[in-house]
Amino acid sequence: MPSRQIVVREIGCRTILNRGGVDDYSLNCYVGCAHGCVYCYARFMQRFHPHDEPWGAFVDVKINAVEALKRQLRRLPPGEVFVSSACDGWQPLEARCRLTHRCCQLLLEYGFSLNILTKSALLEKDLAEFSGKAVQVGVTLTTLDEELRKLWEPRAGSVADRLRLLGSARKHGLPTSAMLGPLLPRLSDSAASIEALLSTVHELGVRRIWVDALNPRPRVWPAVAALLRRHFPELLPEYRRLLFHAPSRAQYLAELRERVRDAAGRLGITRAVACCM
Repeated sequence: MPSRQIVVREIGCRTILNRGGVDDYSLNCYVGCAHGCVYCYARFMQRFHPHDEPWGAFVDVKINAVEALKRQLRRLPPGEVFVSSACDGWQPLEARCRLTHRCCQLLLEYGFSLNILTKSALLEKDLAEFSGKAVQVGVTLTTLDEELRKLWEPRAGSVADRLRLLGSARKHGLPTSAMLGPLLPRLSDSAASIEALLSTVHELGVRRIWVDALNPRPRVWPAVAALLRRHFPELLPEYRRLLFHAPSRAQYLAELRERVRDAAGRLGITRAVACCM
């Protein structure tokens, strides 16, 4: 796993629970994420929180997150909370800070439900406490190829760790979900790769599966292009075409959706699979 000094700062926040686009609310106890995923769409946060360090090399800790949440819970109605939308709530710093854990405890006490999405096996420590409560555990998987995972998600949990987390969540009686993506053009988007991903999570008892394509969101392309130049230079023109040439992208997404539908059909899990592209 690549080593890089992560710059950690403590900051304050007025609110910690915000209206969300996925669920009723979103919870993010950190700004930035040490996982350093190359394709991470949350890079857009640098527009609002400028840093000298590149994405993946800094984490701001919202040190008063629990106190801010307590104030908000006096007036906000219960709902479903996405944990987390702009960082991984169980990134390495969570082992020491436990902010996400403490906020989740409060939310459950106040009748909220949690929709968790992570790439970290650190969440396993909280599963026993979540058992029997309104918690869904979700894991993001881009590929089953560990060497490819290391390139694109250099400091996130291993493929094996994430699969183990899904199995552990089921053993604790918690419903599970999987976000399969972004599927990487010519690297993890073949019919065989898609079927292997779907089959693997289905066999682990996952019943809600989303599949997504690589998207040209703000600030993502420079990081993707840099990785391609280092490791897959022959794919650089293809990625540029599939991301930024509208007719090519439309055709690619249509073909990708068809591959997903075909794979889900062969596995008999069509109803469990949704395309986000």
